[in-house]
Amino acid sequence: MAAPITSLTRPEGSHPDDFKVSRRGVAGLMASGYAAYALSAQAQPIHTDEVGLLIDNITVAEASDALPAYVARPAVRGRYPAIIVVSEVFGIHDYIRDICRRLAKLGYVAIAPAFFFRADPQNTLATTNDFAVIQKIVATAHNDQVMGDVGATLDWLEAQAFVDKKRIAITGYCWGGAVVWMAVDRYPALKAGIAWYGRLSPPTPGQFMSDDRRKWPLELVGELHTPVLGLYGGLDKGIPPADIETMRAQLKAAGQTEDQLVVYPEAQHGFHADYRSSYNKAAAEDGWARMLAFLKAEHVEPGVRHGIFG
Repeated sequence: MAAPITSLTRPEGSHPDDFKVSRRGVAGLMASGYAAYALSAQAQPIHTDEVGLLIDNITVAEASDALPAYVARPAVRGRYPAIIVVSEVFGIHDYIRDICRRLAKLGYVAIAPAFFFRADPQNTLATTNDFAVIQKIVATAHNDQVMGDVGATLDWLEAQAFVDKKRIAITGYCWGGAVVWMAVDRYPALKAGIAWYGRLSPPTPGQFMSDDRRKWPLELVGELHTPVLGLYGGLDKGIPPADIETMRAQLKAAGQTEDQLVVYPEAQHGFHADYRSSYNKAAAEDGWARMLAFLKAEHVEPGVRHGIFG
């Protein structure tokens, strides 16, 4: 088994020289609920309680192979806007579940599908510290399959009496950030997308996901149905600044004036992930506030706001 690693610094996975692993860092990996590969011993993850919420683990029957998903929503009867939450490569662990609860506290129905369940029914992604294992599992979730799962999740949301089907958005982190860009190309029913440090260009040959024969966000600019807010770290070792500037220029050329790209100069990849050493509180809170403002601008906002960063 590979040595424990305390942070993921690139969307395709980290390089060995990205880290200095301490005894304390190894001990931190023993904490339960968070992705072992990326958990920092110094982290103090945000915990959002379930008071006033309904929590459920459901199965999206509309998907092939019965897609599992975690759902958090307000307990008060009503019809709420919804957000699909797309995980990092670590699947559905406590960080992703907490994001769903944060959004539910704000008045959203938040659903996090388990996109990797077919190859990882035991949720090994959350417990392993071997990135080779993670790569093998994540590589099985090819783009067409993931887009099919997003579509099935949309169908499930639109069938629920507690969802306002005219106000559905998507957000995602790392691997999930790239999924956001691809999903808004595929599904006009999504009214807004928020991509947290999602890859924009194809990986170079030999990199993780480089054999996935699909288009990438920079190849789809003219086909986007939905405005996207892209949030990026200036110190990200896997997403070159040139990619962000190219995307910015192409969006402008395509007349995509509602799209926004924000770069935090002092932030690394994973700056929103409060369980990692890469967490940047200032960038995370500013990005969260921008996300809420973007959702409001695209008319995907709840009637009442309260809770984390809100």
